[in-house]
Amino acid sequence: METDLTLLSDALLKKISGLPTKPGVYLHKDVDGQIIYVGKAKSLRNRVRSYFQMGRPVDAKTKALVRKIADIEVIVTDTEVEALILENTLIKEHRPKYNILLKDDKSYPYIRITKEEYPRVFKTRRVVRDGSKYFGPYTDGTYLYSLMKSLRSIFPLRSCDLALTEASIAAGRWKVCLDYHIKKCEGPCQAHITQERYNEYIRQAQQVLNGRTRDLERQLEERMMSLAEELRFEDAAIVRGRLLRLREYTEKQKVLANDEADRDVFALARAESMACMVVFIIRDGKLVGKRHYFISNSREQDDQEIVRTAVERWYIEAEHFPDEVLIPCEYDDVETLAEFIKEKRGRTVEIIVPKIGDKRKLLAMAEMNADVLLRELLTQQATKDQAVPRAVMSLQQDLRMDRLPRRIECFDNSHIQGTDYVSSMIVFVDGKPKKSEYRNYKIRSVEGNDDFEAMKEVITRRYGRAIDEGTELPDLVIIDGGKGQLSHAMEVFSQLNLVSSFTVIGLAKRLEEVFIPGSTTPLYLPKVSSSLRLLQQARDEAHRFAVRYHRTLRDKRTFRTELTDIAGVGETTARKLLSVIGSVEQVRSSPLSVLENVVGKAIAKKIHDHYLAREVAP
Repeated sequence: METDLTLLSDALLKKISGLPTKPGVYLHKDVDGQIIYVGKAKSLRNRVRSYFQMGRPVDAKTKALVRKIADIEVIVTDTEVEALILENTLIKEHRPKYNILLKDDKSYPYIRITKEEYPRVFKTRRVVRDGSKYFGPYTDGTYLYSLMKSLRSIFPLRSCDLALTEASIAAGRWKVCLDYHIKKCEGPCQAHITQERYNEYIRQAQQVLNGRTRDLERQLEERMMSLAEELRFEDAAIVRGRLLRLREYTEKQKVLANDEADRDVFALARAESMACMVVFIIRDGKLVGKRHYFISNSREQDDQEIVRTAVERWYIEAEHFPDEVLIPCEYDDVETLAEFIKEKRGRTVEIIVPKIGDKRKLLAMAEMNADVLLRELLTQQATKDQAVPRAVMSLQQDLRMDRLPRRIECFDNSHIQGTDYVSSMIVFVDGKPKKSEYRNYKIRSVEGNDDFEAMKEVITRRYGRAIDEGTELPDLVIIDGGKGQLSHAMEVFSQLNLVSSFTVIGLAKRLEEVFIPGSTTPLYLPKVSSSLRLLQQARDEAHRFAVRYHRTLRDKRTFRTELTDIAGVGETTARKLLSVIGSVEQVRSSPLSVLENVVGKAIAKKIHDHYLAREVAP
């Protein structure tokens, strides 16, 4: 198939021709150098060249992507499996516009087993990569509560957060708590249980969390019989109690297969422009976990690409692997995933697209759950959209935004000839101020009067921190000012790889001009439009908030120079004077007797003499 040379510059054509035929990752970039797509390939040259082949059937998304490709970068890897891992890492880092981005369940809790000599087991929403093991996330709070309660009843694990080590225990630093006396813990803090025995309980708890309850039941039964044969009937009764509680827990789990196999079942549901991927985690034939991903703006994505992205991401992040993987459709490079799992698991795994029989029924059940979750999401969105003010919907249309500007963040600077330089950020949600999220910034790096550099600093601080902490990003950012402020802000967004994450505009005060990045002419909204009124309201609120903070800093500075410059007058004394007398001017004009009643004779005389000296000075 011929290459369409009209789509390529000479330099780009030469670069493609010289690409290696080895496996690796390719990065498509636009004219601004932004990464807009990341992909992997068995042969980099053949894969990249295929984007520009004439007559090749492509979807609308790929056509739009090809039109924007201005440069290509490749990273060669030794194997296709390495390319798979690198592709996932780069997509997470750069979040390219034309890749499928999965909205996962980061807000849901996990169960954490800490990496300690005597590990702790507890639920958490924060994942810390310190060697701890994590299980989940758990989307059903009731199930998680029941699971944690079962673990506590089956295994005598500590619930404290003491820093237990062999040295601290030997030094007698700790005392047993109530859990020990009611037999919920065996007292590792005072060496009533060996580290080896305690960690055996942890290993067994991991078996439960992994769904391997059948093996654990057999182990506990053997242990109970062994203790009974040794005539240790009290210990045997304790083990029997744990075995009964384990069986109570496993009886509550839904049995999905009679062959007691380990499977992961992936299912896809689609509606409108949304898609949902569901994963059923089946161990010993029982459903032990379920997770889902939502994919927005997926109308132009085919099923194969969505399934490939979800399945590959799942196993790149997974710690436990089944014997069998059921997927709803075939896709390219599925053998690369199988090889990757084999390397991590140590043995092969079957990847199957079931057509008939019990396995197809499992897939159908997962598909039904995916459809239910997707319908619930669409219903919630429809309900929210009905509550969105007309001004917000009008603003989306006027600015030609892909999504509703439900969260708006607006920035403004305030200073007097470069002193007390501050900036403010205000937040509107669904067209209304959300004052709990307003923020003030004291500008640190700008000398003198430079609004451009001040704007760059505050944008860097706000969104650099948002990236580091994973906090919510806005739908629309308003920069108070014209082309200059907007272009400097866009430099920062480009450095942070956030250009395609939300819409950014500049709003100039003089003619209420709306500046759009990349456009040389401003946009003029009708003076009576609700869209312009909403933008003006956000801009004015940001200005008010910035000015108030600036005045606060200025007043503090004035307060320090007027009163605290007087020898013997500290901030506490100055505040007392102001609270009683009223102002610096009134302190200055107060007679000595009034000052003595407030701060005593000695300090009052110093204040009086200070202002008297200033009056008689030439």
